[in-house]
Order: sequence, then C-alpha cells, then structure tokens
Amino acid sequence: MYIPPAFGVSNSAQLFELIEQHSFGILTSSLNGVPFASHLPFLLARDQGSQGTLLGHMARPNPQWTQLGDQECLVIFSGPHAYISPTWYESENVVPTWNYVAVHAYGTAKLIEDPQKLYSIVADSVKTYERTLPNPWSLGSRDTFIDRLLLQIVGFEIQIQRLEGKWKLNQNHPLERQQKVAAALINQGGPNSTAVAALMQKQIASSSPQ
Repeated sequence: MYIPPAFGVSNSAQLFELIEQHSFGILTSSLNGVPFASHLPFLLARDQGSQGTLLGHMARPNPQWTQLGDQECLVIFSGPHAYISPTWYESENVVPTWNYVAVHAYGTAKLIEDPQKLYSIVADSVKTYERTLPNPWSLGSRDTFIDRLLLQIVGFEIQIQRLEGKWKLNQNHPLERQQKVAAALINQGGPNSTAVAALMQKQIASSSPQ
C-alpha cells in the first residue's frame, strides 16, 4: 500500500483495534495465476504469533481455498471514509480528496479442516458477533447437524508477518484546515462522515502541544 510518511501508522494496538472494529475484510490471494478475493469476517488472535493471527472460514464451493494453503496472501480491512470538498478549506489552490483509514495484513495461510478446530473458529465467530445483541444466539454443542454444516466450510489461519496502517486524515494540511474539515464532516452527518471527523479530532488532539 502506498503510504506517505504523514499518513503512516505502525502502532500495533491501534492497527489491531481497527481490525477488530472493522473485521469484515477482503482476503486476496492467487488462484490459477490470477488475483482472487473473498469478502469474509475475521477473528484476530492478538497473542498468537509475533504479530497476531487472523482466523476465518469460507464456503467449501469457494475455489479460493483450494490453492490458499501455504500461500502468502493479503487481507484488507477498511475503516470509515469520506469525501473532502475543497470548499471546506476556505483557501485557494486546493483540490478535493478522500479521507480514510485502512490496515493491510500480510501472512502465509494455513488451512484448517480438523472438525474440532473448525468448530472452535465458527463458535468463536458466533460469540464475537452475537455478544452485543439483546438475545445472543449460540452455536451449541457439536452434533450431527453441526458436523454436517462443518463439512460445507473450510477454515484457515494467517499468522501475520507484516502490518501496514494508513490514516489519511488531512495531516498534510495546516491545523486550521484540519479543524474546518472535521467541523464540516460533523455538520454533514452520516456514519462515515462523523466517524472520520472523530478520528480527525483524535489526531488533532494527539498532535497538539500539551
């Protein structure tokens, strides 16, 4: 990923937080010599491996898994993003841009077809995504029905070997412009705009003299 110095983030905790908050990622690899991508939910095991491990599963009919084992792959996690109008700067000689945050995770994939390990991945996924609901659903214990479902999917783990983070939030502009853009995004409203504004305000606060 192209990352100008002003936008680079290397803090693991910050990158892990984005992965967990925006865990529906894109797994990219090579299939028969051409790029192939799947949109999948991921679990992050922060304490597995030197830089964490990603866990997931896909439908067995998805051909990506057939050549995924022992292949280096890339998983892309995208956070909030928003269009930035040059009118918000209230300055001359400025152009439109797009503010966004993203994390790229690189690693070698290992397939998991062992039923118990696969069950654990699915059960942990369900627990993770159900825990905020008023009446969480659970997978339950393994039985004939569950085992039949497990035959229809393939699990995988990717031990992260390299993490890249990009927080493009107008850091290359004067502080006054950054504040104006954040205010305009809040005024515009909407989940993405307000989320980007919050990230900008956090960035501004962290870079301001104490």
